[in-house]
Amino acid sequence: MAIVVDLDLQLARRGMSVGEFAEAVGITPANVAVLKNGRAKAVRFTTLDAICRTLGCQPGDVLRWVPDEEEEQARPEEGS
Repeated sequence: MAIVVDLDLQLARRGMSVGEFAEAVGITPANVAVLKNGRAKAVRFTTLDAICRTLGCQPGDVLRWVPDEEEEQARPEEGS
């Protein structure tokens, strides 16, 4: 899939932990990990709304599209 989730960047900019973020958004830390690791197959608009409210950002600050050939370069390697 060519959608990249940039939650790490947004959380780091705000000095927010995964636990704090998960609680504020109303999702589990495990589901935050699924989003951060690019394993999510879908995101509900209500969840995206809560993410944007919590981070004070736009959906495009969290989600971005990259062409398929660039996807592998955009994702961090497993285990890093």
